[in-house]
Amino acid sequence: MKKKYTKEFAIGLSVIIALLVLFFGIDYLKGINVFHATNYYYASYTNVAGLAQSAPVTINGYKVGLVREIEYDYDHPGHIKVELSLDKQLRVPQGTKAILTTDLLGTASIELKMSTAGDYHNVGDKLIGENATGLMSSVSSDIMPGITAILPKIDSLLTAVTTIATDPALINSVQRLESIMTNLEQSSAQLSRAMNSLPAIANNASSVMTDAKTIAGNLNTVTTDLTTVSSQLKDMPLESTLNNVYAASQSLNDIMKKLNSNDSSLGMLVNDKQLYDNLNNASASLDSLLRDVKKNPKRYISIKLL
Repeated sequence: MKKKYTKEFAIGLSVIIALLVLFFGIDYLKGINVFHATNYYYASYTNVAGLAQSAPVTINGYKVGLVREIEYDYDHPGHIKVELSLDKQLRVPQGTKAILTTDLLGTASIELKMSTAGDYHNVGDKLIGENATGLMSSVSSDIMPGITAILPKIDSLLTAVTTIATDPALINSVQRLESIMTNLEQSSAQLSRAMNSLPAIANNASSVMTDAKTIAGNLNTVTTDLTTVSSQLKDMPLESTLNNVYAASQSLNDIMKKLNSNDSSLGMLVNDKQLYDNLNNASASLDSLLRDVKKNPKRYISIKLL
């Protein structure tokens, strides 16, 4: 009997220990330190969206407690009562506000705005609860009206842009611009090739300048020679030479006049047509005689044998 009682006692004790471990373990997972002394205060809110049990309570970003319980305040419809568990050493001045704030991810927390009053709240007092203006609320109240006013203008702008984009004149201008860009690319390529040929042109120019220097030297030599010839011509008896040339020219003119005149023998020989005809007939007769001699030599040559 004693052994059976001992076994049941051990089972019951194990169950109690397991329940205690489960209770304190759940509180520990919620962030509640059951071995840490705390004071409890309350705050009331009209909207606790995003706020959960074990949400942190902070002062200037430092955690001084957490949310212990959240329940609907049936005595004040439309309000939710939130129980705050704060460090026992924290003294809360009168007029302190418990502001519920929400971050970008929608997670809510409570920030205490400590007042400078000299009196302090008693444990269990109700603090002033306020909902901070969140980012989305600011967007809805401040930015959205501006966006709503801008939307018609944006629609008009898009319509104008569409009209401009579909304008045939703009399309033609773009096509012309494309053609101009193609021509510019070709001109750039030609300019690049021309720039590449500049060294060869420079070399040719150098050789041309060398040739020019040589020609200039030759011109100097020719100029010197012409100066020498000019001095020699200056020393020659040009006047007597020209007189002799003139006299020879006059003699030649006299001869030509005599050739053209019928009074001189040479002129008559050159200008007498009858003489020309007689000479021509004589030449023809001589030619006939020679042919006849060739054909009938015995007629003209007689050979006698003794």
